[in-house]
Amino acid sequence: MTKRALVIGGSLGGLFAANLLVRAGWWVEVHEKTGEALAGRGAGLATHPELMRALERAGVTVDDSIGVRVRRRVALARDGSVAGTRDVPQVMTAWGRLYRLLKDALPADRYRFGREVVRVENCGDRVVASFADGTHEACDLLVAADGIRSTVRAQLAPDVRPQYAGYVAWRGLIEERAFPPELRDEIFEDFVFGLPTHEQIVTYPVAGKGNTTRRGERRYNFVWYRPADETAQLPWLLTDVNGVRHEGQIPPNLIRPEVIAAMRRHAEAILAPQIAQVIALTEAPFIQPIYDLESPRLAFGRIATLGDAAFVTRPHVGMGVLKAADDAIALVDRLAARGDDVPAAVADYERARQPYGMKCIARARHLGAYLQAQIRSDAERAMAERYRTTEAVLRETAISPSEIEGLH
Repeated sequence: MTKRALVIGGSLGGLFAANLLVRAGWWVEVHEKTGEALAGRGAGLATHPELMRALERAGVTVDDSIGVRVRRRVALARDGSVAGTRDVPQVMTAWGRLYRLLKDALPADRYRFGREVVRVENCGDRVVASFADGTHEACDLLVAADGIRSTVRAQLAPDVRPQYAGYVAWRGLIEERAFPPELRDEIFEDFVFGLPTHEQIVTYPVAGKGNTTRRGERRYNFVWYRPADETAQLPWLLTDVNGVRHEGQIPPNLIRPEVIAAMRRHAEAILAPQIAQVIALTEAPFIQPIYDLESPRLAFGRIATLGDAAFVTRPHVGMGVLKAADDAIALVDRLAARGDDVPAAVADYERARQPYGMKCIARARHLGAYLQAQIRSDAERAMAERYRTTEAVLRETAISPSEIEGLH
């Protein structure tokens, strides 16, 4: 009989797992709790050759439409002059582009919206998932890919919780046609960095609406990392127009006008004029607190956690999506090697991926230490000093995992 798998969570990690399992001969169904297609709020992503290979293995055709090529990295000083450059050709894509490609690769009837899991249980040679609508599904394997606030992980490992990193990221998108010609010619084709004291902003082009990469129809993405104390500044940032305090992201339309106004004033005061102009052109900026999440266990009988349900790395490494894809590949490979022994395969997966996830967490903490609102140890202080320089940031941000010493 065909082995049956349920994937909880229909984001990128869940879609990688589902597509790879289907191609390995499994019957797979994805259960996504939201009632409609997901949107990454325009989040931009740096790609690597390893991610392209993972997409191809998952059944996605990789061509020039996958994203926008940048030619180099440029650091701008406060006065707008060039503080440093590094030739690093790279393809920049968007969360929504990868979501659409991976979802289209999966049979349409295998992706179900509005399916919120409330409990999972190993029952001998099966796993049973219970849903909020009162239904139950049994399977041979359950993959928990339901993100940083994973319901499955909260049940199986309640002590594993996200830890605030000490800073937030402001994000936004600007239509290419909104760019003044001079500004477009100066920065649009580059991966641009601004490095004010204890802060960092990166900007780069991504696909436009409808995932087009045609010149003139693309968009420009920024991510601005800013320290924010957890006890005072963070609550102020995450309290919405109705006085409600949010955990994690706050919907852009609920961010208080005074919060956005303060952000724009700060941009004018400390960022290069070109980057400050990008901020001014952004119609709907949004804010994302940065978290670490590390799991000592990924295997629970016939249940495996992967992607952000298992580890969340700070964005500087540019590896969140790739790590989720590699998690899925590792799981499927070990299932193939173990045949019918699913629990043994899941245990093998944990032994392979848990140490790697810890290495990714450590790497991301090194890169982001100087952005934290508080330096908590001598080790963090040493990290902060190492990655404070323009040269180090240009050299080591969002590079291919194969180029990172000690990550293999």
